[in-house]
Amino acid sequence: MRRTVAAVLLLGLVAGCGGNAPAEQQGQWSFKDDRGKEVTAEKRPERVVAQVSAAGALKDYGVNVVGTFGPLKRADGSTDPEAGSIDPSQVTDITGPGYGEIDVEKFAALNADLVVAGYYPEVTGLWHLTAEFEEKVAKIAPTVGIGQSKIQLPDGIKRFRELAKSLGADVDSAKVKADEEAFTKAADRLKAIGAKMTAANQKIQVVGADPKLFYVAVPARNPDLDWYSKELGLPLLTPTTPDAEGGGYFQSLSWENSGTYKEHVIMWDTRQHVLDPEKMKEGHPVFQALPAVQANRFVEWNAVAPLSYSSYAKIMNKLADQLDAALAR
Repeated sequence: MRRTVAAVLLLGLVAGCGGNAPAEQQGQWSFKDDRGKEVTAEKRPERVVAQVSAAGALKDYGVNVVGTFGPLKRADGSTDPEAGSIDPSQVTDITGPGYGEIDVEKFAALNADLVVAGYYPEVTGLWHLTAEFEEKVAKIAPTVGIGQSKIQLPDGIKRFRELAKSLGADVDSAKVKADEEAFTKAADRLKAIGAKMTAANQKIQVVGADPKLFYVAVPARNPDLDWYSKELGLPLLTPTTPDAEGGGYFQSLSWENSGTYKEHVIMWDTRQHVLDPEKMKEGHPVFQALPAVQANRFVEWNAVAPLSYSSYAKIMNKLADQLDAALAR
């Protein structure tokens, strides 16, 4: 899963269109993205295509997209959590057959005037868009990369807010203000739970798994976990030996060593390619013997959700509910 995790969690870097003069003097739209690129267009983009979590974040600020790429739907037809509030029936899915690929013909037919995706400095290409396919995309429309690494959660949320504002959204609307208030209240709930767990000398280990390996996440490498830990005081374990490969997002362990960390609660990565707790238990007696597993103290980690107040208010409230229930066991 090392390559899978790296491919799904990471990706960034490609040139946008240049332009040094102020946009208002040129009659152009411009936005400085997190690659340090001043991305410009002759007018404000109206037909936006975005990687699914970027699309979800933009929608929460009032910007609708015409197409998406990346995990949009689950097998039951429901929206993938990575896509947040996106209605799959309202967008064109241009995802290609392999990771980071798109259907170029479908993309061209959308007449997009901007493409937005997450940006990771560790590897080339935008998130869910390899360097090869981004080069094809950039011949049709400019691209914007928004940072997903080496930032804390509120910083990423603000960056999508800034992008949405530049695209004409009313980011000071009553809805956005209500979402921000809900976000703050949800954060306060997690802060209180963190204080209670710390006082009880309890910790949470954040994990993912595939049939071959068990992974323990490094909080500092993930915007949400880093903020939960450093700012909200949620006691998240930092593994002792993160992998050098793939940017150090995880420590990978054999299933025989899945009992290395015996923390009070297990937070598991809910993405489709990752094993859920029941599947983690199958044929893995070491994992089954962990105290948290025996007590069924599992909570969910929405690892790559849209960076918006609306999205994370819901995620943090759900996490707080789950932690309250787990800690009662």
